[in-house]
Amino acid sequence: MLNYIWLALILIGVAVAALMGRMSQVVNGILSQVEAGVMSIALPLAGILMLFLGIMRLAEKSGAIDVLSRLIRPVMSRLFPDVPAEHPAMGAMIMNMAANLLGLGNAATPLGLKAMKHLDELNPHPGTASNAMCTFLAINTSAITLIPATAIGLLAARGLANPYAIVGTTLVAAGCAQIVGIAASKFFQRLPLFRIPDAPPPAADSTEPETAGSAAPESENGTLRPIRRGGWIALGAVAAVFIGTVYLECFPAQRTALQNVLGLTEAVQQLDAPAASTEKADPGQPSGFLVLLKALSVAAIPFMLVFFTVLAAVRGLKVYEEFVEGAREGFQVVLRIMPFLVAMLTALAAMRYSGALPLMQSLLTPVLDLIRFPAELLPMALMRPLSGSGSQGVLADLLTHESLEVWKKYAAATMYGSTETTFYVLAVYFGSVGIRRTRHALAAGLCADATGLLVAVTICRVVFGG
Repeated sequence: MLNYIWLALILIGVAVAALMGRMSQVVNGILSQVEAGVMSIALPLAGILMLFLGIMRLAEKSGAIDVLSRLIRPVMSRLFPDVPAEHPAMGAMIMNMAANLLGLGNAATPLGLKAMKHLDELNPHPGTASNAMCTFLAINTSAITLIPATAIGLLAARGLANPYAIVGTTLVAAGCAQIVGIAASKFFQRLPLFRIPDAPPPAADSTEPETAGSAAPESENGTLRPIRRGGWIALGAVAAVFIGTVYLECFPAQRTALQNVLGLTEAVQQLDAPAASTEKADPGQPSGFLVLLKALSVAAIPFMLVFFTVLAAVRGLKVYEEFVEGAREGFQVVLRIMPFLVAMLTALAAMRYSGALPLMQSLLTPVLDLIRFPAELLPMALMRPLSGSGSQGVLADLLTHESLEVWKKYAAATMYGSTETTFYVLAVYFGSVGIRRTRHALAAGLCADATGLLVAVTICRVVFGG
């Protein structure tokens, strides 16, 4: 399916550009997008991948992922019946979902790529997406985020009252999108169009080194060292520091008082001075439970780094060597992703810079009127599955329109926060493991996107008085 969609995007983009006299804009747009794809997306992603794949290896080898998998095994086994409960793919998927939930985009992508690598180990048809891969991608294209920080920041920058009000609407829209995405994936995999042949029987000498390694993680001596009293004290200290950090994030006045007691006020002011002049608009202070969610998001990544490193150390692992071994995979993954990313960005740039999207908006306006979908929000609906930066630009532009009703601005922000760039996620995740036949993954992802967009408009019309 992706072959036909990619070809259609290219042909439509070039044809519209020829009709509208925008060939030079398309050429320049394609060149700028593919350059940005390599220099601004792929290469920075390499560093992020190395960091989080190193952390992930420590978590796997120390046995933490196995414990986490057992806790959520009943739900995950129903969602992914083809994945053995003890396989490291389960833990990687759980970590990815948790990172998405906390809004940790930098962590979610590397963990998702790690999960996709483990799912590919179970795939009996290399190059063809398995049912588990398609379901996992559908979950990622409709990932629920507790605090849509980017959308909230844009609302605050434009002076809208109570930008945190979209947290509730985003959770509703993303939740509905997630349910539809999973259901669509399960439905489509049964259709003859997307069905794959039965898996061939395994060879007699086949092994599953990753699975075995996960079931019985080993240290340098062959077995993991049990956690003794000193180890438990160290882990408890890490947890206490994490709780303290979250507390200070929730109550900045208490942190300021502690800095005064410790004589750190002047040092903090000197450190913060360079950033003060370039500080962006503050989205305002949330209240109640949102304060805790924001604090957890801030402290989560440092806690992961410290906790898994200390856990691996007290269990007898060579933490530096294990981290480096995990990080080694990062650059290789990026090299595999680049061709897929460039191909997708080329097609999307042809559509974006040719003027095809505004043309589609005018053609679809009569249909939108029938379903009560505001035509002003169509650019967001069309751009969101295609481009993250493009949809962010559309949202920023919509928020500057003085004539646009306030509820529509909240709806646009909710649409941004409750959906994902499906084509980018598909290109990156499947490209990392060389999947070329994507089967029903795109269809399920687009179903989730459509649901999130429609629910976002409906819920904001009700909540904000449309």
